[in-house]
Amino acid sequence: MKRTLLLKAIILLIVVTGLALQTKAARVQHLTTHSQSMDKDIEVVVVTPEGYSDDKSYPVLYLLHGYSDNQTGWITKVPEIKNYADLYQFIIVCPDGAFSSWYFDSPIDKNIKYETYVSHELVDWVDDSFSTIDSREGRAITGLSMGGHGALYLAFRNQDIYGAAGSLSGGVDIRPFPDNWDLSKRLGTYAENKDNWEENSVINLVYKLTPGSLEISIDCGVGDFFYGVNCDLHEKLLERNIPHDFTTRPGGHTWDYWKNAIAFQSVFFHHFFEKAK
Repeated sequence: MKRTLLLKAIILLIVVTGLALQTKAARVQHLTTHSQSMDKDIEVVVVTPEGYSDDKSYPVLYLLHGYSDNQTGWITKVPEIKNYADLYQFIIVCPDGAFSSWYFDSPIDKNIKYETYVSHELVDWVDDSFSTIDSREGRAITGLSMGGHGALYLAFRNQDIYGAAGSLSGGVDIRPFPDNWDLSKRLGTYAENKDNWEENSVINLVYKLTPGSLEISIDCGVGDFFYGVNCDLHEKLLERNIPHDFTTRPGGHTWDYWKNAIAFQSVFFHHFFEKAK
């Protein structure tokens, strides 16, 4: 009898301890936002850190998914991002960027306005809904592949919104890929709409930067099909004396690579947020 009671007590203690730990861990919320510019609801995943409180203001990392994915991609494939939210005490926001928006306001399809959504409507919603640092010093943005393009594209064009930006295996120059990933649906064909492609390639937006205007971290594997365009962007940033981190290592266009890379970029953004305090 005593042994049975002791066993029950131990089990109860384990359950209570487990529940206590769960209440202290990062919270993952699947929420719905509304885009007025596109007149539709858009799903978003928000990760708030351990001990989140309205009495404290938190920095926000916007984390963008790649082509053909959605808002659940990061939290499903790399659940470790919850640990980074806890460790560095920032909020992570993963919006649905649609199957192939490329995070543009499309010049040919008025139903695709993802620059307006992410950098204005979503940012405003996050600041209204959570206790955030409501300034560029408290916002960073990064993403993988299409999302890597999107993060730098949005940050270069909206430096009043974001103070830091990153890219993981980003399609930072879309011009070499005129027949890929639905880009022609967003910009028109390259042959007939060359200006759209030139004006919306990240590498051609470097002129918007000045030294120190934006904290930048770029990461791409040497076996990635975007490796060449990332090296080109790195060289162009050097030519213009724009400080940035540029990281390469063995690897390709894979979740294994991004899982490793986001750990390093989380440290990069943490340092930015700490410096901005």
